[in-house]
Amino acid sequence: MKRRFRCELLILALMTALVAWPQDRPRPQEKTAVVFGQNIRYFEVGQGPAVILLHGLGASKEAWMGTFGALAGAYHVYAVDEIGFGHSDKPLLDYRIATFVDFLYEFLQTQHVGKATLVGHSFGGWVALDFAIQHPSALEKLVLVDSAGLAWERPLSSLPDLNPSSLAATRALLEACFYDKKLLSDDDFLQVFSQKMRSNDGYTVQRTVAGFATPQFEDAKLDSIHVPTLVMWGRQDELAGLATGEKLRDGIRGAKLVVFDKCGHIPLIEKAADFNRALLEFLGK
Repeated sequence: MKRRFRCELLILALMTALVAWPQDRPRPQEKTAVVFGQNIRYFEVGQGPAVILLHGLGASKEAWMGTFGALAGAYHVYAVDEIGFGHSDKPLLDYRIATFVDFLYEFLQTQHVGKATLVGHSFGGWVALDFAIQHPSALEKLVLVDSAGLAWERPLSSLPDLNPSSLAATRALLEACFYDKKLLSDDDFLQVFSQKMRSNDGYTVQRTVAGFATPQFEDAKLDSIHVPTLVMWGRQDELAGLATGEKLRDGIRGAKLVVFDKCGHIPLIEKAADFNRALLEFLGK
């Protein structure tokens, strides 16, 4: 049972498979906001300061369920399917960071959220990072989790296929995301690959990755961020090395870095309890 629970969380983290949610709480109902004429799907729960959870490339709002529940008692929490992902609409665009930031800002307007904390994982961290630069007055705090957004440490071609279209490519990507490879099974790869077909986000991923070649990196802009910032990283991250986390810490004035040992690219799943504890401590300060 324990292994099955962890595998469900694993699948969730990347391609939206099965949702793990505490049985003693009513499961959140999906809501819809219309932004630029497009349907944006999200979960919302709680009262208090607003916290927005932004998933990574090819994932969805369900990837945050372990964190969503942990924050619900003290915060007004949103987990959002970013435009082009999950159950949100998927317009045929050349997706750029500015696309996601524009949709996020307008989403906050629809919710009458004047100021929020952004928690972004991987590609979602890049969106949060750029949002902090473009809309500083709308930001309370910033949390970057194994975040993209800085110039690549190594050629993009050396990474696993970020838009897998075969079982073998799916296996390679999943194995690169986790330190503990024993969590993975052939059944997991099959379920994730099947879910990717159902989520129908291949075009979004392809056009987003194509945009990585354009000048969008944030290296030279980090000193313009002046909100309290927490950087969280898996020490054994094979996709975004710890050196990137250290650059974010050093480039953003006053930023703190928390490193999780024996952890890969997705600490919110692989080190969920430690991750939630560190996040709640930062938010409570």
